[in-house]
Amino acid sequence: MSFDLSLIVESVPMMLAGIGITLKLLVVSGLLGLMLAICLLLMRISGKWYLNIPAQIYIYIFRGTPILVQIFIIYYGLPQFDAIRESLIWPILREPTGCAILALTLNTGAYVSEILRGGVLGVGKGLMEAGSALGLSSRQKFIYITAPIATRLALPAYSNDVISLLKSTALASTITIADMTGIARTIVAETYAPYEIYMSLAVIYMIFTFGIQKLFGAIERYLGRYTKREG
Repeated sequence: MSFDLSLIVESVPMMLAGIGITLKLLVVSGLLGLMLAICLLLMRISGKWYLNIPAQIYIYIFRGTPILVQIFIIYYGLPQFDAIRESLIWPILREPTGCAILALTLNTGAYVSEILRGGVLGVGKGLMEAGSALGLSSRQKFIYITAPIATRLALPAYSNDVISLLKSTALASTITIADMTGIARTIVAETYAPYEIYMSLAVIYMIFTFGIQKLFGAIERYLGRYTKREG
């Protein structure tokens, strides 16, 4: 099997032209998903069944179904309803990018909420008792004790979710979005050289993954030093 290096040299800049869309999908859906996850977390730990049960059902649905199916339901399914086409969110849903961001947000929000909940549950009861002994209210204990420690505990798992989200953005190409994967598919259709193109694309994603790992590693080290100084 021949390996066409010249094709790789020509194709990589073309695939990198879609880097802006890939990063947009990653950053926007990541931030929105984090905000959604925090809301779900507060519902889960509220102690109120009418908040906890809906949050559990939501998390079960989005963790129990493939992200690709969720993208297809939002992109192909929701426009079938007149109420959706006449609603205020239709300007967003009529664009493939908006549908992809919505699907990625809803999916990652479910996963991150459980990651954050694991961090909250990992906070020692002794620390909470110490806060109570100091006269802190429940809200103050959450802000000054639970949230900082839970963030530190959840960070490694959250970094893995961000990497998974990066890889999930490639699925946006299935609904005609010209991200890096979408451009790669177009090049393959024109050149009939899937090996060179997809291997190059894999290397590009690996470089991005390496950067994310280094970023979160630096954050973990910073928080670790801060914790030691406080201790």
